[in-house]
Amino acid sequence: MRHRLDIGEAAFLTSAARFEQCPPDIGREVAFCGRSNAGKSSAINYLTGQNKLARTSKTPGRTQLINFFEIGEDLRLVDLPGYGYAKVPTAMREAWHRHIDAYLTGRQSLVGLVMVMDIRHPLKEFDESMVDWAADTGHHGHVVLTKCDKLKRGAQNTALLSVRRQLPEGITAQIFSATHDIGRDELTRVLSAWLVS
Repeated sequence: MRHRLDIGEAAFLTSAARFEQCPPDIGREVAFCGRSNAGKSSAINYLTGQNKLARTSKTPGRTQLINFFEIGEDLRLVDLPGYGYAKVPTAMREAWHRHIDAYLTGRQSLVGLVMVMDIRHPLKEFDESMVDWAADTGHHGHVVLTKCDKLKRGAQNTALLSVRRQLPEGITAQIFSATHDIGRDELTRVLSAWLVS
């Protein structure tokens, strides 16, 4: 069956505090993951053209929920909890680990990961673990280097090439800026290739 991707018509579906609360495991979905200050929710909002779809917070690490957004019949974007904010208690960080691990290992409809990283601080330990997971399990993987407007063009290209050289075969990368209208079309093409076939 050929699905129709309606990223611009994205709508909030549900939030899950535990894996058992996730919606029915049918169709296909792509999960967005990243450190708490990488701009993950802003990237989802810019991608969908809806400024308030994914909740953004001035306090990184605030949300512990897995948020699901419908983008077509049985097609979803998933916003995983941000990780790595220093002010979050250790017990909460450990809970996030369990939460994300349960989702990644238990979700049959998951086809790929969009790994959101600040272009100025890419491939931290958590990022590398997610890249390795995608490569090792055969899932699609795509790195989105956000906040590229913070660097000049030459530095953007240097950072992108550096990241690409460090990625396993099959994992791709691009630059992205929600505030300067950079990268939405490229990311949309990637998601379409994963979700619509």
